[in-house]
Amino acid sequence: MARRRPATVHGTVIVDKPAGPTSHDVVTMLRRRFGERRIGHAGTLDPSATGVLVVGIGNATRLLRFATAGRKSYECEIVFGVETSTLDAAGETVATWSMSLRPADVADLARSFVGTILQLPPMVSAVRVGGRRLHEIARSGDAADRVPREVEVYRFEVEATGDPLVYRASVDCSAGTYVRTLGADLGSALGGGAHIRSLRRTRSGSFSLTDAGPPDQAELWPPAELVRDLLQIRLSGDEAAVARHGTHLADLRYTGSGPWALFDPEGRLVAVHELVDGRLRAMVLPI
Repeated sequence: MARRRPATVHGTVIVDKPAGPTSHDVVTMLRRRFGERRIGHAGTLDPSATGVLVVGIGNATRLLRFATAGRKSYECEIVFGVETSTLDAAGETVATWSMSLRPADVADLARSFVGTILQLPPMVSAVRVGGRRLHEIARSGDAADRVPREVEVYRFEVEATGDPLVYRASVDCSAGTYVRTLGADLGSALGGGAHIRSLRRTRSGSFSLTDAGPPDQAELWPPAELVRDLLQIRLSGDEAAVARHGTHLADLRYTGSGPWALFDPEGRLVAVHELVDGRLRAMVLPI
């Protein structure tokens, strides 16, 4: 008798990633747990980092891009006086400084980074240059012409600890911001250098640590959770039938600039509509 193929799983899992495994390792764990190959995540965390990792399973992977654009929140420690090759505690020491810091000066300089700033992507990042990821270029020993990228920092607060060269930091920022670069740049602004350690993502979009669980226990939520931060439109039964065929609704009132998540009268996600080059594009989610 032929083995029965397990039913396809569609959904959202909010993982509290532990230190050690990569984000891809977490995906592998979830593939084994749910028996589903189509799994992706929204926003990589380094192996040593912990915290909120948003994961889409099955058809929900098509919605992940709507979850990656939200603001992120992090906590970490900044260690001043030591610069590392990776800008975090996993790297090798490349320079040291004798630094004497006043908490008020450190806090004032940290606040000066709030707003729209330019960041140079670290060489250990996944940013592509010439078709290759920077971390691949770094491992090969080749040079890369990195281009600063514009990011938004909404909050950068630091607090002194019992160690005069270690400060706790809290950061709210846009997607694509590198907290390790913030720490290193703050060290440079103070006349020396720095690296970060104990990085923990506490929030990704509207998902927080209270929503998250370990990879083997995290709850499976409906795919629609991935678009809960989008503008939402509740359709009538007739409108939902039209939308399920990938047709936009000419008489539907789209407010704002989108994207819009469209739900049927029972609250099930039917489609996501968005403006692309000034034209409305419909993505149907057949679940």
